[in-house]
Amino acid sequence: MQDSSTVKDVSLSTITKAYEKWAPFYDRVYHKMLRPSQLKAVSAAMENGPRVLEVGVGSGLALGYYPPEAQVTGIDLSKPMLHKAEEKIAAQGLKNITGLAVMDACRLGFRDGTFDAVAGMFMITLVPDAEAALDEFMRVLRPGGEIVLVNHIGAEKGPMAAFETVVAPIAKKLGWRANFPLQRLRDWAASRGFEVHDVDPHGPIHYFTLIRLKDRRADRAPLAA
Repeated sequence: MQDSSTVKDVSLSTITKAYEKWAPFYDRVYHKMLRPSQLKAVSAAMENGPRVLEVGVGSGLALGYYPPEAQVTGIDLSKPMLHKAEEKIAAQGLKNITGLAVMDACRLGFRDGTFDAVAGMFMITLVPDAEAALDEFMRVLRPGGEIVLVNHIGAEKGPMAAFETVVAPIAKKLGWRANFPLQRLRDWAASRGFEVHDVDPHGPIHYFTLIRLKDRRADRAPLAA
């Protein structure tokens, strides 16, 4: 597995400042673009049970897609974005949102095994240490639960991979990674007893990918003598 200490190339302060600027017009830019991916992620998360932690909930664009029986907790680093989410909850009369909080994905303030699924939509390439965040997702996930991610994932080869490498320094200044490889998620899963059981490229030119990481630790535990 790649040493996470070598990949902390995006700072929390950069991300926070970037999304403070994005908050006023984020929905207008991204609502239609992100909707199909968010619907996929919500559906996948709900297959595991009603208790969902949405990490990087942002302005709450996906909150209205959860069914009434869901029990959704949302966290984000950006207070301005969470204010937008609170407005949506009130305007749409959403009763299935159990709470919103400003929180670091790498330091979750929840007990072990609290959630049936953890959904990270368009955030895993933003956190300074993706492996540390995934470890926290694993900790708060119940045994047998699932981590559901949707994001742009860097191409592994070809012209797109070369382009993403070139623009990576620019992307870093904006608070995100342009060349985050799927292999990092595969390596993390293999080292933690998780299974990458679905990789679904979708959308225009397959720009976004849904990745489902299933907790298989219990399946692989040795039987007692």
